[in-house]
Amino acid sequence: MVRVAVYPGTFDPITNGHLDVIKRACKLFDRVIVGVARDNYKQTLFSLEERVRLVQEVTRDIPGVEVKAFQGLLVDFVRREGACAVVRGLRAVSDFEYEFQMSIMNKKLAEEVETVFLMTATEYSFLTSSIIRQVAALGGCIRGLVPPAVELALYEKFNLAEKYRV
Repeated sequence: MVRVAVYPGTFDPITNGHLDVIKRACKLFDRVIVGVARDNYKQTLFSLEERVRLVQEVTRDIPGVEVKAFQGLLVDFVRREGACAVVRGLRAVSDFEYEFQMSIMNKKLAEEVETVFLMTATEYSFLTSSIIRQVAALGGCIRGLVPPAVELALYEKFNLAEKYRV
């Protein structure tokens, strides 16, 4: 039996912390579907299409990874994809309370779906997409925190690509 997991998120933008979780999830599951959320009640910098394209670009060499956009309830997407688990990354204890509440609600909505928590690597424990966006918008260096394609996309979005010659 093929074991499929969904790793959902906004990925606005995808960071090296996200990639760390994806690669580690691939060791646990036969297929990992990176679910890029359309409607998450957040104002995003990148459009859904841009976020999907960036995630596809930076995961294309990771065997077993698929990237799909979704909207609506996560558990409905998980069921449609035939997945048995949701993968969530935890950076710090502060992430746990929210993630725990979400996992309990998902279990209530779909008792057959498990949630698997993976601690992010220590070097990425401080990273969030919002911090990356803020630093890039102010012209700060984000090299090594996001994949090169994402670095370029951010600097282009903020008209800073020439400054960083990415």
